[in-house]
Amino acid sequence: MTSMFLAAKASRPAPLYWSQALFCLLFWTLSYSCTSCPKQCQCTNYSGATAVLCSASNLEEIPKDIPKDTMFLKLDANKITAVPNSTFRHLAHLQEIDLSKNAIEKIDSAAFRGVPDGLRLLDLSGNLIQRIPKEALVDLNAIIRLSNNPWHCECTLQEVLKEVHLDPESVNEITCQTSVQEEYAGKPLLHVLNSGINFCNMHKKTTDVAMFVTMFSWFTLVISYVVYYVRHNQEDTKKHLEYLKSLPSTRVPKETISTIL
Repeated sequence: MTSMFLAAKASRPAPLYWSQALFCLLFWTLSYSCTSCPKQCQCTNYSGATAVLCSASNLEEIPKDIPKDTMFLKLDANKITAVPNSTFRHLAHLQEIDLSKNAIEKIDSAAFRGVPDGLRLLDLSGNLIQRIPKEALVDLNAIIRLSNNPWHCECTLQEVLKEVHLDPESVNEITCQTSVQEEYAGKPLLHVLNSGINFCNMHKKTTDVAMFVTMFSWFTLVISYVVYYVRHNQEDTKKHLEYLKSLPSTRVPKETISTIL
């Protein structure tokens, strides 16, 4: 009887040991996920796909500690104002970036440098973007949303639209808030371009006119200086001649006078 009791007593710590080990493993896993996920964000992993969800988190800038295996990055509905150079260069598995409904005004020319070819979607809609460098987007293979921004329609924007893969469902919502030609302000950019307007030709004409005005101004300045120089020398010559004539003891030979004139 005593031996049976001792055997039962000896076998009890095993379940307790495994439950403690499981608790420690769970705690370690949770701690790891907490430290690897940006503050104010939630990180999930489903079937090997890591999603970082930072929507409506009052973020004023893009987090710098985004996990390297992130595939889906939701940064919409925040207060982000800029996308600096090489922001996503360490995220080699990105497939979607959602930056919609922020306050983005500035996108650097190398903002998306290092983004993988597998990127499928880049959403920049609903921001405060007026201009964007051509270099920032032209190398991307992703579908890009640029709708509902206060665009300034000019040559660079026209070139961007020709190079990138625009989302066909939102392309009609790219509107000119301002334009190099005032009559196009408030109109959908696609409709303006489809009507045969070429902002790049306008830019060239404007540049040619500016160059002509500059050259004309320099020509006028040179002519004015030459006229002033000639008149000033003539006046000095006359004054010098009159001075010589006024000298009583000096007779100026006619040859000298003719030479001075």
